Amino acid sequence: MSTKGLLIVLSGPSGVGKGTVCSALRTRVPDLVYSVSATTRSPRLGEVDGINYFFKNREEFHAMIENDQLLEYAEYVGNYYGTPRDFVEETIAGGKDIVLEIEVQGALKVKEKFPDGIFIFLTPPSLDELKDRIVGRGTESQATIDHRMSVAVDEMELIKHYDYAVVNDEINLACKRIESIIIAEHCKVKK
Repeated sequence: MSTKGLLIVLSGPSGVGKGTVCSALRTRVPDLVYSVSATTRSPRLGEVDGINYFFKNREEFHAMIENDQLLEYAEYVGNYYGTPRDFVEETIAGGKDIVLEIEVQGALKVKEKFPDGIFIFLTPPSLDELKDRIVGRGTESQATIDHRMSVAVDEMELIKHYDYAVVNDEINLACKRIESIIIAEHCKVKK
């Protein structure tokens, strides 16, 4: 039996509730390690540097790219997002499961480097519901909302590259489904 942890990649379109589901999942599965991403976007109200994201300016982020300190990175809606490499690799080697909550572009890059990862696509119940969630944030201009919806439609087409699809119709149900996936993956003979 392997003593390595699992790399769990939770991805899906912007506004689907990745952060909310991930937060609830970490409460339900306290041993699950959360990988904090780096980003160049500005913090939203209540977000804390080092907890929600590592907030970087563009120069700092580019230095991380040049020094190969990111497992993946992508530009999304005018900002960069990336996963610090060392923390992820050390966590898995130490036998702990780690969850990456990242955009679709980044997830596909991680899959190239870690094909044995567990890739979960979080879907909205419908595109109308997704739009309502984005509008409900109250943080986006109409142009940004329209752009996010256009990108979301394209991202939904990439679901075929994932191992699992989980509908985020209700947070506790989505978490239960993801917990079941993690348990099943630990029980696989090949692991």
